[in-house]
Amino acid sequence: MTHARAFETPTFETMALDFAEASAGTRWRQLLMGFIVMMVISSPQYVWTLFVPSFQKTTGAVLSEVQWTITILIVLQTWLSPVQGFLVEKLGPKFLIGVGALLSGAGWIASSSIDSLWGLYATYGLLCGIGTGIVYIGVIGLMVKWFPERRGFATGVVAAGYGFGAILTTFPIDGMLKASGYQHTLFIFGSIFAAVGVVGALALRAPRDTEVAIPPGLASAAASATPWEMLQSPVFWLMFVMMSMMSTGGLMVITQFTSFAKAFGIDGSTSVTILGATMAAIPAALTFDRITNGLTRPFFGFVSDHIGRENTMGTAFILEGAAIYMMLQYRTDPFMLIVLSGLVFFGWGEIFSLFPSTLTDTFGTQYATTNYGFLYMAQGLGSILGAPVAAMIFERTGSWMPVFSLVIGMDVLTGLLALFVLKPMRRRQLAQVAA
Repeated sequence: MTHARAFETPTFETMALDFAEASAGTRWRQLLMGFIVMMVISSPQYVWTLFVPSFQKTTGAVLSEVQWTITILIVLQTWLSPVQGFLVEKLGPKFLIGVGALLSGAGWIASSSIDSLWGLYATYGLLCGIGTGIVYIGVIGLMVKWFPERRGFATGVVAAGYGFGAILTTFPIDGMLKASGYQHTLFIFGSIFAAVGVVGALALRAPRDTEVAIPPGLASAAASATPWEMLQSPVFWLMFVMMSMMSTGGLMVITQFTSFAKAFGIDGSTSVTILGATMAAIPAALTFDRITNGLTRPFFGFVSDHIGRENTMGTAFILEGAAIYMMLQYRTDPFMLIVLSGLVFFGWGEIFSLFPSTLTDTFGTQYATTNYGFLYMAQGLGSILGAPVAAMIFERTGSWMPVFSLVIGMDVLTGLLALFVLKPMRRRQLAQVAA
């Protein structure tokens, strides 16, 4: 039986045969290349916190003003995604994802020579935001089409690339920052990211009709809703609110990590011994966070394929709230800060596999890229609340405790909404479609 013929009968037996033919399976190569491209666009967001002190010194701006940079990046990355998703669907992923990777790297290169706050916004914020948005929405949109029967797992894998990417760069970037300064670091790594991203994008493409088969259960569960039809659904808006609240907590920890760690007495000179090796506490925490932030995406995506999206959401979201509470209890211990911040991200990063797979399960695959673009805008709202607004609350109160208290409350509330509100609402909607 050929690979193409295996897809002619959409049974789970043939899906298992697809695994056996992975060496010749185009979609598994697409998954790998999507993973790689996502890795190269992750550092502008996930190692941003390492550059904050340097940009504050160069621009002479206060923390909340500098933090608007990462908000601009994420807002552009997310709020332009419906348009970007539409263009990817119309023009194809190869060219546009390549352009996105190039823009993302160019943002770092250009920001290496700025000396003003507006220059920082226009380079690191604008260019990286547009570039990473094109790549992210394009790759996620491809994977829900290539893997209709494993959407949680597949989107989790490529989203893990976005989480894992900074694992390879955190310590090298931190070392180059200390040895050569932030300008040299931005230029070198920006060039590398652009080159690798463009090469990876050239291998991506959309699936042909003969290359994928939707299992009968999924095919009947959700009709393909247009973006306008989706935007009229209460289910979509509930998911938007939930993703906004979850995005806020994780992005607060990502963007403010060095700032609140310093307030807890842990700074760049703090070291910790792990398994006999002594290392700087903050880059060690950031590296461990990237590992757990990456692992959680395919893990909880896989789990959600088997026990249900909402059950998985409730477990993971409440886990994040509990982890943040525990992190506060041990906030002056650098070792526990590393461990518990990793647990925080294990309860957070799965939103990037659970929400796109749940959305596609509910509203179908035909407009999946554009539809997820609208939901992904919630990440932009979370960036406003988690970066500059959180910084302003800290500046007004002189404490990070009010910020953390709000985040814990939103995490627990979102987990409860998933279990007791989203689950019955989706069930009713899918039943109406099936009828």
